Amino acid sequence: MEEKYKNSFKYFENRDCKFYPCHDAEHINCLFCYCPLYLKDDCPGNHTWVTRKNGTKIKSCMDCLWPHRAENYEKIMKLLAKG
Repeated sequence: MEEKYKNSFKYFENRDCKFYPCHDAEHINCLFCYCPLYLKDDCPGNHTWVTRKNGTKIKSCMDCLWPHRAENYEKIMKLLAKG
């Protein structure tokens, strides 16, 4: 994590969370703990599609760290503003 993000409105790391670390990474921005881009088809994160037994597909973001990187804060805000 870049020092400029430490203790800023763009970065929050909750090491006291009972689920921390939720991803395999040294620094995790917990600001977007539940990804606001999950329902977006144009999500730039690293996601895959998993097929359930009934044939429906769901998005799996298990290996995605994109929203947890402080440098992506502005990009997330722009994507959310698009609606």
